[in-house]
Amino acid sequence: MKLNYTEYRDKVYACWVGKNIGGTMGAPYEGVREILDINGFATKPGEVLPNDDLDLQLIWLYALENVGPHGINANVLGEHWISFIVPHWNEYGIGKANMKRGLPPPMSGDYDNDWQHSNGAWIRSEIWATVCPAMPHIAAKYAMEDAMVDHGAGEGTFAAAFVAALQSAAFAVSDLKKCIEIGLAAIPEDSRMAKSVKFVLECYEGGMSWVDARNAVQKLNADIGNGWFEAPSNVTYAVIGLLWGEGDFKKSMITAINCGDDTDCTGATVGATMGILYGTAGIPKDWSEYIGDDIVTISVARGNNGKNIPKTCTELTERVVRLAPVVVGAHSIRHSNWMYSGELLPSYTVEFSDETDTDGVYESLMSLAEKAGKVARSLKPYTIYADNVMMNVNVTLDKAPEISAGEEIGVHVHIQAKQYFEDEPRTIQVRWLLPEGFTVSGKKNIMTKAFNPHTSGEGYADYVIKAGDVVAAENRIVLELFTNGRCTPLYVYFPIFG
Repeated sequence: MKLNYTEYRDKVYACWVGKNIGGTMGAPYEGVREILDINGFATKPGEVLPNDDLDLQLIWLYALENVGPHGINANVLGEHWISFIVPHWNEYGIGKANMKRGLPPPMSGDYDNDWQHSNGAWIRSEIWATVCPAMPHIAAKYAMEDAMVDHGAGEGTFAAAFVAALQSAAFAVSDLKKCIEIGLAAIPEDSRMAKSVKFVLECYEGGMSWVDARNAVQKLNADIGNGWFEAPSNVTYAVIGLLWGEGDFKKSMITAINCGDDTDCTGATVGATMGILYGTAGIPKDWSEYIGDDIVTISVARGNNGKNIPKTCTELTERVVRLAPVVVGAHSIRHSNWMYSGELLPSYTVEFSDETDTDGVYESLMSLAEKAGKVARSLKPYTIYADNVMMNVNVTLDKAPEISAGEEIGVHVHIQAKQYFEDEPRTIQVRWLLPEGFTVSGKKNIMTKAFNPHTSGEGYADYVIKAGDVVAAENRIVLELFTNGRCTPLYVYFPIFG
């Protein structure tokens, strides 16, 4: 598939300008639960309000520049988060606190977290969409790695995957409803996020007013418990703005913000999505001139390295479009292990060109998004993901990482051999490094099958860890996995709290 590079760059710039417009316009009303009646900016010309929706994405850009396309994962983003993201509110604070006590992502987003279904992740999706244009499966992959740091296996993670996949698709698919369908394919169909979006699509098709649809959505998700800050409703308010706005930037923006609740987030996402769909030509000139080009931050620690983040939408655009061919090229490979799944991706390549050729792209993007949906459905709480050159490993606890003297906790280990070596069965030696007095029962070897039409290089084993008579406040567990005949071991670490 060919994307016209000039048009792509224009859409990326429009995405960031639209993000700034929506964030600035919606911020004064954040947290208001009633239907609003705004008509435009409450700020002065040229005043850009700071917004964490964009701040975090500047750090993710910096991380991507540091480690490259295949280096991005939840652990890398978690370390960047601890170093560069200042706020401690809600899931931001819980995720950071859990990482600082030794819980690696994504368990950092699962443990003792009342904010798993909240808004912190889907609001920072555009960086993944813009570096992965027309590659919704990779945009959703990155968005899930990102979201799991502070949302674990919650609805907040599914919300991020949905928005990232939708926005990635919008670079090549101009039909909004088809983009929404691609976003839905990237998340579990039985998730509250998917049900909320499907519900509002039915409201739209049934001729309901946006006000009635908004009220029905708020009632639908009243049980989630995060009030105005829960993801399924707020993402759906952004969808309401896009649908009932009917392609008009101002109408879409105002409709979404007038739904109330997390208004800076809904407005910013509508503005960014409209920018991707229609480019700068779709943003009213009076609004783009009113907001200007500057980026103002509130959440970023500007130390020696933090000062290197972009300061304008123009600079942010240039750094994104410079990275995108590298990211796209790194993932345009047929035989690759993707995330934690052994499935092969269909052959698919995005080429930046002087031409545009998107014939049949909707069907291809739906197929790819469904791969992301399969991974999203497999996410389980209290899981650690690790990998080395030989294997991907999931280690899943059967309950929260807490234990008392003499108590047991179950551990499921899933190994996925990497396929770019010779296809052969492999024996993985297993060794546990435990605190004094702890014991473990289970296999000492795990066999991974060969890759062929019937098997996919996977191996499994279940273990039971039992505490001794003395349990510390923090009990450090290390799993060593060593492939026979190879020289690179893999170590998986996690704490269990007394």
